[in-house]
Amino acid sequence: MTIRTPELDPTRPWQFFAEEERSNEGEIVPVNTLFLTNRECPWRCVMCDLWKNTLTGTVPVGAIPAQIEYALSRLPAAPIIKLYNSGSFFDPRAIPVADYPAIARQLTHYDRVIVESHPALIGENCLRFRELIAGRLEVAMGLETVHPQILPRLNKGMTLEQFSSAANALRRSAIDLRAFILVKPPFLGEQEAVYWAGRSLDFAFSCGAAVAALIPTRGGNGALDELAARGEFGPPRIETLEASQEYGLRLHGGRVFADLWDLERFAVCGICYAARHNRLREMNLRQTIPGPVDCDVCGVRA
Repeated sequence: MTIRTPELDPTRPWQFFAEEERSNEGEIVPVNTLFLTNRECPWRCVMCDLWKNTLTGTVPVGAIPAQIEYALSRLPAAPIIKLYNSGSFFDPRAIPVADYPAIARQLTHYDRVIVESHPALIGENCLRFRELIAGRLEVAMGLETVHPQILPRLNKGMTLEQFSSAANALRRSAIDLRAFILVKPPFLGEQEAVYWAGRSLDFAFSCGAAVAALIPTRGGNGALDELAARGEFGPPRIETLEASQEYGLRLHGGRVFADLWDLERFAVCGICYAARHNRLREMNLRQTIPGPVDCDVCGVRA
């Protein structure tokens, strides 16, 4: 079930849906995912396109609880909820701190609550929200890449040391970490993409991440299109995403998920696409590596 709000409304999430995910306990469980409507993130990362679904100012107190109520009244019961907001949940200009108690009351029946945040905002507000909710808190942070030349060029406003420090703060506070990793970020060639996704996975798990989510870098946000025109960016092939997830699963450091949204845009062969999509989905749900897909048309075995 996926529902999009046609026009941005501060009392409605711009998208919400029910999905499945393999839990920390090894079970395949339903997850309710909400994309909350609020202001644009102050960090304008080169690869981000979430600014397309944001407002020009901070939502009034009560708007975010209204969004959550609207979505949950239309979604099935689930043990896990993701509250994503095109920025950082702990940015008070995005999610008013005064709304934390009302939000927490709406999440009473969830065993796990997942929000996203820039590492710079892991602090008092994070701890305050953790104390209010009944379930376990998990924070998703964008690691993006550990490539020493590319990370500074992404306009992330973050160093690896800052990511590690934020991860340590979460661990000390009994808060789980989910790391977002880009597969083939800009300025990186196809041949190097799997290698640097692997190094980023190594780093994420060394920081204590329970989950690493692999995001194939998508064009279409303007900045990446300009880089593509200069030959400095191209989206990854679907086989690159497969190989990156296989590497992560072999580490046995934590769960490794591949983002399958709009996956078809990364396929170069229409014949084997469905089989590759199913293979990635199986890796997501089973956390095991199935046999490779052999394609007689494109000749790729992965």
